[in-house]
Formats: sequence, C-alpha cells, structure tokens
Amino acid sequence: MTTASPIASPIRAAILPVTPFQQNCSLVWCTKTMRGVLVDPGGDLEKLKAGVAKAGVTLEKILLTHGHADHCGQAGMLAKELGLPIEGPHEADRFWISRLDEDGPRFGMRCEVFEPTRWLEDGDTVSFGEVTLEVIHCPGHTPGHVVFVHKGQNFAWVGDVLFQGSIGRTDFPMSDHQSLLDAITQKLWPLGDDITFVPGHGPTSTFGRERASNPFVGDAVMGRQ
Repeated sequence: MTTASPIASPIRAAILPVTPFQQNCSLVWCTKTMRGVLVDPGGDLEKLKAGVAKAGVTLEKILLTHGHADHCGQAGMLAKELGLPIEGPHEADRFWISRLDEDGPRFGMRCEVFEPTRWLEDGDTVSFGEVTLEVIHCPGHTPGHVVFVHKGQNFAWVGDVLFQGSIGRTDFPMSDHQSLLDAITQKLWPLGDDITFVPGHGPTSTFGRERASNPFVGDAVMGRQ
C-alpha cells in the first residue's frame, strides 16, 4: 500500500496498484468517520480487501472514473460481494462496461459486466463519511470519463485523463484526442496549479508541474505562454 502524499485531514488516501497494468486503485476515506470508498477497483480484490482492513476503513461505495477493464473489470464483483453501490462513470461509457466480459480475457483478466447504481454527470457530487468530492466530466480517453476532486485539500483522482509527463491514449474506439486536450486545459487547469493528482497509472504529480513540463498539454505546447 502506497500512501498518496500529501493528503491531510479531513481525508486520507492510499494507492493500491492492481491488475497486470499496475492500475492505481485508491482507497480514500474520511478521517473523522473512517468511512471511505475505493476508486477504480479493477482487480486483485483480495489485495484490496486486505488494504481496506489494514487501514481500518469501512467502505461505503465504489467510485469509477471510466469503463476500461483495468479500472472497473471486477468492480461489479466486489460490489456484489460487499453489498456496495457503484457510482460512476458517466453513462457515455456504457459501451465499455457492456463489453467487459469479452475485453477482460484479452488482457488476462476475469471481468464482469455490471450496471452502476448511479451514472454521474458533470457538476455532480459524491459523498462518503463527512467528505464530498466534486465530479468533472472529462471525455476524450473514453467518452464517459469523470474526475473526482476535493478542492479543500487540493487533490484529484483523474484516472487516465492525465499522467506525469503524458496524457491518456486516444486510439481506442470512441476516443477523441481534441476532446481530451480540451478537458484538461479547460476543466482541470482552472482548478489551480496546487492540485495534486493521482493518475490511473504511475506516480502522482501536480497540475502546475504538468502545465510547466508536460509535452502534450503544457502551456508552452498549447501556446499559452
């Protein structure tokens, strides 16, 4: 379990990489109530349940950024086993979730199609314990990708929209490169340079660092300097 840093009260988080793709599943919880969520529990469910138990957290729900197998392939199984609701992604990713049964084996994963308890829209909020996260719809990598933001602690979970030094792939069915660039520059950058983010894979970074150095969406590349 790798603790995401820095996250102070009222929330804490730990990163638990799962699946052969080392996808960053995040355990996020309210420090006052010790109630929390798993963001993108794509696989390795025994590892995730052990991490939750070690942290002493009571899970309230599952949050999903998008419908790719490494992020949500086993979310339905976990929800069924633990009796948890699933919130997210945006319904435009129904296409991806509906094909999990066939996509999973291609990546050596056992996946299961499911129906989220609640599809999310831009501007929605999700809550657990006494914590509320804002939802931002950021299409491009997938049409229904969403990002979760806690503005009070300057922290975000961005799935495969943005990475340290890179951005999400846009060579999948229903991907759109320009939509991804627009989502990052028009929806994420305005949140502020101080936002630390957990990407779907790899190390954390900040929006400010990516604006200064990202070769795909940095200010110099996008003509903002």
